[in-house]
Amino acid sequence: MQTHARPIRSKIALALLAALIVMVSVLMLERDRAGLSITAFDVGTTPATLYQTPGQTGPIVVIAHGFAGSRQIMQAYSLRLAQAGYRVVAFDFEGHGRNPVPMSGDVTSIDGTTALLVAETRRVIAAARTLPDSDHIAMLGHSMATDILVRASIAEEEAGTPVDAVVAISMFSQAVTATDPPNLLVITGQWERFLSQAALDAVHLVDPVAGAGDLAQSGDVTRKAVVAPLTEHVSVLFSPVAVNAAQDWLDRTYDTQRTGSAGHMGWWILALLGGIVLGFYPVVSALPVGPPAPAIPLRRFLIATLGPAVLTPLIIAPLYRNFLPVLVADYLMLHLALYGVLQLVLLRVWAAGRVEVKWVAVLALSVWGIVVFGLALDRYAASFWPNAQRLPIIAALCVGTLPFMIADSFVTEAGRGALWRRVLARVVMFASLVLAAVINPGDLTFVVIVMPVFVLFYLVYGLMGRWVGRRSGAVAAGLGLGLCLAWALGVSFPLFAHV
Repeated sequence: MQTHARPIRSKIALALLAALIVMVSVLMLERDRAGLSITAFDVGTTPATLYQTPGQTGPIVVIAHGFAGSRQIMQAYSLRLAQAGYRVVAFDFEGHGRNPVPMSGDVTSIDGTTALLVAETRRVIAAARTLPDSDHIAMLGHSMATDILVRASIAEEEAGTPVDAVVAISMFSQAVTATDPPNLLVITGQWERFLSQAALDAVHLVDPVAGAGDLAQSGDVTRKAVVAPLTEHVSVLFSPVAVNAAQDWLDRTYDTQRTGSAGHMGWWILALLGGIVLGFYPVVSALPVGPPAPAIPLRRFLIATLGPAVLTPLIIAPLYRNFLPVLVADYLMLHLALYGVLQLVLLRVWAAGRVEVKWVAVLALSVWGIVVFGLALDRYAASFWPNAQRLPIIAALCVGTLPFMIADSFVTEAGRGALWRRVLARVVMFASLVLAAVINPGDLTFVVIVMPVFVLFYLVYGLMGRWVGRRSGAVAAGLGLGLCLAWALGVSFPLFAHV
C-alpha cells in the first residue's frame, strides 16, 4: 500500500512544482506589462498594437518583425521601450501573424514583395504620425524587416518626412549606403557571424576602422554595431544586452536619459513553457492504457526510415505546383503524407494486430499542446492563434501531418525505441526536405526554413507525445502530435498569394 502511495505523492509533487513554475513565470512576465496601456488597432487591413504608459507623449517607435514572425515575438523591445516612456507601434506584416492579407509579388525582386512591404510599413508610419505629439518617429526591426525599414527610411526622407533613427537587429540590406540611413544602430547575435560582418560593413561605410561597439560618425551620419553575447538569430530578440542597446541608442538620439533596463524575458518564457510541459506529465498518468508499440527489427527500421526519405522528394518535388495560399505548406502536406504512408506500409504495423486508438489520450495531448501551451506562447512569444484565413490551411495540413506523425510514432516505437533510432529518424527526415529543395530550388527553397519549427516541435511536443505513446499507444500519440504539428505549421508560415 505504501509502495503504491509513493508514485501518487510524486505525481502530486510534480504537478505542484509545475504549477509553481508557471505561476512565478507568469507573474514575472506580466510585470513587464504592468502600468502600460496596450491597445490593438488596425491600419487599413494591417493589425497593430500601441504600447504606451498612460499620459506619455514621448517619441514613437515603429517596430516590425522578421520572416514568419509577428508582433508578439518583438515584445521584449516593445514593452521595454514603452516602460521607458516611448510610444511603440508594432504591427504584423502582410501574410504574418493575424494579418488577413497574404503576401504577394515576386519574392526575388526589389520591386515585388519588398516594395509591397515597404508601402505597408509607410502606411503604419503615416498612422503613427496621427497620434498626438508625433513629431519624432524612429523604427526598429528584425531580420527581413531590417531591409524593409532601411528602404522605408530612405523613402520617408525623399518624401520630406524623415525618421529620426533606425535600429536594425540581425540586419542584411543592400540598400544601406554611406549616407542612408543617417542614424543607424545594427545589433547582431554573437553566433550570427555573417550578419555581424554585414553590420561592420555598414559601419565601415562611415568609419573604415571602427569595430564592434565603436561609435562611427561622419558629418550628420552616425552608426554603431553591437554584438549581443551568446545569442543567435532568435534569442537576440530576448537578449538584455540587445534590448538595452536599442534603448540607449534611442535615448542618445533624443538626448534623454530614461530609467530602467531590460530583464530576462526570454528565460521566463522558457520557464513558463517548460512548466506547462512538465505539468502534462502527471496528466498522462491518468490516461487510459493502450497497447505497446511493436518492436521494429533493425533491417525493417532502416528500410522504413531511409526508403521514404529518398523516394518522397524524387516523386513529388519535380511535379510540385502551388495550390495553397501559404508558402510551401502545400508541398509539406504532400511530402509528409507520402512519407508517412510509405513508412506505415514498410513497417507493416497493422499486421501486428495491436492497433488501438485511445481517443481520450488524443484529446488530452491536442488540448494541452494547442490550447494550454499555445495560448501561453501566443501571449508572450509568438503568434499561435490563427485568424479565419489560416483554419482551412491547418485542416489541409492534417492530411499530411496525421499519417506522418502516426508513422513516426511507430518508427520510434512510441518513444521506447533506442535514442539513436529516434535521432536518425528525424535527421533523415530533415535530409529528405533538403533533397526536395535541391531537386526544385525555384519553388522549394523555403522548405529548408521549416526545419527550426520541426526541431522545436520534436523537442517540446515530441517529449509530450513520447509520454502519451508509452502510456496510451503509438496511434494516440501520432494522432495528437499530427494535430499539433498541423496547427504549428499552419500558424507559423506566411500566407502568400501565388500569381
